[in-house]
Order: sequence, then structure tokens, then C-alpha cells
Amino acid sequence: MAKYLLLKHYRGGPKQMPNAERPMDEWTPQEVTDHIAFMDRMADDLRERGEWVSGAALSPEGTFVRYDGEGRPPVTDGPFAETKDVVAGWMVIDMDTLEQAHEAAAHLSSAPGPGGRPLQEWIEVRPFLGNPPTVTE
Repeated sequence: MAKYLLLKHYRGGPKQMPNAERPMDEWTPQEVTDHIAFMDRMADDLRERGEWVSGAALSPEGTFVRYDGEGRPPVTDGPFAETKDVVAGWMVIDMDTLEQAHEAAAHLSSAPGPGGRPLQEWIEVRPFLGNPPTVTE
């Protein structure tokens, strides 16, 4: 089995998500409850099959930070979430094949959003690296 990271994005991907135009803070309380219940059921299903590793929802606030040289303070981009792709949450799953990871991501993409319609949001699937390659001269 191999581990995969499923990244849920507030926005981003190859093109806009058909049913994800409104941010979650504009959804009704019932729409939020239904979405979270779907996510919990998916996690429970993955746990039952031994494919769940971990996951969490993330706040839309975030800051990019980088090293700027010895003795200098870190450089940040500021709290401007609207200027970058923002990760909404993540799941780590353990699957036998990449195809199974894609199927799990597609199911995750069907989580309900406004009006109970599937969000059809883009889910980024990233395999974890195995052992680094051996370099020989």
C-alpha cells in the first residue's frame, strides 16, 4: 500500500469548480452541517477499510514565509488569502493503487455544497515519496 495526500482547495485547480463559487462562510448552517457530515462519513468508511491515516480542516488564513538570510527576520507575504490558492483541508489515505486514490479523491469532490449539490471541487492527489533514489557516480 502507498500513502497519498488529498488536498482540498478553497479555490484553484485547472478551472473553477462548478458548485463552489460561494465560500463556505456564506453557506447556510444546514449546508455546512451536511458538508461536514459527508466528510465524517467518508473518513469513517476509509477507517473501516483500513485506508484512513489522518486528516483535518484548515482555516483560510495563512502566510507564506521564507528565509531571508542570516540575522534577518523571516519574509512573509502578508495575510492576503485572496491572492493565493488556499488549502481548505487534507486527508492522508493508504491505498493499493493510484487509481484507488483517484477514486477516493473523486468521491471527496462530491461532498455537498450550496443547495446540497456536489461541490465538484478539485482535489489534489499527491503520493508520499518513498526512499530517495540512490545516487552512484
